[in-house]
Amino acid sequence: MPKPNSDPTSKLLCDRVTELRQQHNFTLEQLAAASGVSRSMLSQIERGQANPTLAVTFRIAQAFGMSIGELVDDPSARPAIEIVHGDDPNNLFRNDGDCRIRTLSPMHMEKSIEFYELEISPGASLQSSPHFDGTRELFTVSSGRAQISAGTTNCDLRVGDSAHYKADLDHTIHNPGKKVLTGYLVVSYR
Repeated sequence: MPKPNSDPTSKLLCDRVTELRQQHNFTLEQLAAASGVSRSMLSQIERGQANPTLAVTFRIAQAFGMSIGELVDDPSARPAIEIVHGDDPNNLFRNDGDCRIRTLSPMHMEKSIEFYELEISPGASLQSSPHFDGTRELFTVSSGRAQISAGTTNCDLRVGDSAHYKADLDHTIHNPGKKVLTGYLVVSYR
């Protein structure tokens, strides 16, 4: 019998594959079918007796709907508090004459939820093509006025108002006012 691998990265991978397989209620056979990796290889990985290639690791990650980075990320190693600094230029998603979008959520969260601060100039719009199926947005106005359209539905918002709408179809946030529209946008993926 091969000696179990004591490398910390291999240990992390074997623990994560086992944890995710159990969270998804997959048997080894079901994970093998979903990933295209043999049951015996998966068993060896979970026992720390195999060091999978990048291609095998990629197929396992895909079976769980994640990237390799997410597969080997140790959520317990993250700090209890994560800070997104307001003056960090890397958090500026867009900044032009019409619109300023600042990311407020940590990057690793962006597969499930995104949080932004928006500033839209008077008369300008933020137009978006459909996102993935099941995507929803929640927009809250903190100053100014907004007109939201999602598909063929429209609404008007004032300070303190929020709109929750489908974002898996064409949608727009428009500033009909004479002052800058400021608000907060949450994008959630199913």
